[in-house]
Amino acid sequence: MLTVLIGLTGALIFGAADFLGGLASKRISPIRVTAVAAAAGLVGLLLVLALGFGAWSAEAVFWGALSGVTGALAISLLYACLAIGPMSILSPLTAVVSAIVPMTWGLLSGERLGVVGSLALGLALIAVILVGFVPEKGAVRPNLRGILMAIGSGAMIGGFMILIDQTPDDSGLVPLVMNRTVNATLMFTTVGVLWLLGRRAARTRVPETIHEDAAEVLHQATAHGSAPISTGWKPGLALAVACGVVDALANALLLIGIRLGDLSVMSVLTAMYPAGTILLAAIVLRERIAPVQWVGLALALVAAGMLALA
Repeated sequence: MLTVLIGLTGALIFGAADFLGGLASKRISPIRVTAVAAAAGLVGLLLVLALGFGAWSAEAVFWGALSGVTGALAISLLYACLAIGPMSILSPLTAVVSAIVPMTWGLLSGERLGVVGSLALGLALIAVILVGFVPEKGAVRPNLRGILMAIGSGAMIGGFMILIDQTPDDSGLVPLVMNRTVNATLMFTTVGVLWLLGRRAARTRVPETIHEDAAEVLHQATAHGSAPISTGWKPGLALAVACGVVDALANALLLIGIRLGDLSVMSVLTAMYPAGTILLAAIVLRERIAPVQWVGLALALVAAGMLALA
């Protein structure tokens, strides 16, 4: 019961972090948001770790750092596939894959759930699809590139969970500190490289047909136009910092849940994170929740109840 409660709470908090990250990305670029959020989360985790919540070891450092690499890849692929779209298909596809990969690993590693637990996981996967599905008017079918990126992103998220599960029980927050350290380093390096490429492109005259394509890629990667960056940097920065702190809290709950329960259960419950995002969007932004999403939320509660009984 406690594992299920932690899993659902963590999923809602993950969704809140995504909501804050989405708002921040409207003011500053998504890559900058990711970098700032990783740094803010790292600071928060270091403050808590200083209180003695974790023991350093070679295993904790190695697996935590490796999970930071998978996390950076997951975020990069996620932004890329959602940019291609349609989000209504690729977003839930990413969530489902992120649940299936660690769930399969856990079951192959010897975790046993019984009939009720197995049915609950299947129902939860259906709930993930329905909750994450946002109908888009005139949405086109995703191309192969977008599908492969979504699957890759989901696999990397699942890989993050598997790697975190390998860390010693007494490591506490050490793996998450290493995760954020590597993640922040990679993302800030990416921001720096893109900035340098942008300056070089601005100074170098190239054929117009080539320059337009390159400029568009750099524009999408580093900014949403000059006005949003100059006028929205401070509120965007604050939202990015909040996103990082909230996301770090969600990861801490994920780690606790994995320690107390099964990886297969936590992976599916965590994949319900879109529920937190759509609920906050409905409350704060007055966005309408589609009927299919209400069905998904109801199924998620039923699945959670079944897992608690199992």
